[in-house]
Amino acid sequence: MSLHAAASRAPQQTRSRATRRRLLEAAVECLAELGWNGSTVAVVAERAGVTRGAAQHHFPTREDLFTAAVEHVTTERLAAVRAHAGELPPAGPARTQAVVELIVRLYTGPLFRAALHLWVAAATEEPLRERIVALENHVGRESHRAAVEFLGADETAPGVRETVQATLDMARGLGLANLLTDDGPRRTGVIRQWARTLDAVLPAPADAESDAGRQARD
Repeated sequence: MSLHAAASRAPQQTRSRATRRRLLEAAVECLAELGWNGSTVAVVAERAGVTRGAAQHHFPTREDLFTAAVEHVTTERLAAVRAHAGELPPAGPARTQAVVELIVRLYTGPLFRAALHLWVAAATEEPLRERIVALENHVGRESHRAAVEFLGADETAPGVRETVQATLDMARGLGLANLLTDDGPRRTGVIRQWARTLDAVLPAPADAESDAGRQARD
């Protein structure tokens, strides 16, 4: 490839990535606002400011577009959660509550609303179901891994793995409760109480330090 051809191709690739990103973000917005039935490729393309042909060039089918959109934004949200991990308090009750709040934020807002519309559609759309099940399994694994890491949880201890998973399940339930009304005040109390419950099954910071010291001496 000549230098001229390579130079001209670089801006095209940049434009292509920008178009793809606009489509993905517009798809999530449409899904959250209009639901599955109202979110056609044409509607998404119009909101993204591109032609329908350009949209289908990047995503040949509707299922391709929407599963890619939710996966894209979910990946970004998980990355944002990890980026804020350094701001968490030291080990102890305050950190546990901060981690629970962080997890709950993954399951509230436009992204969760968009994902829920996909779940409902996947219940009757067989081609979509397989994609969404795989996507949700991935999101679940990554969310669980992040929760364990942030909490410093030892999942070999009795009840710890189940309680961490229950935290994710609770967060999903709080997200559902928030769909119709602002559930903020009640959610705050639930998060506070659940953090105490979770903290009770996690090793106390002093115990963890003692274990580390004993292992070092051994």
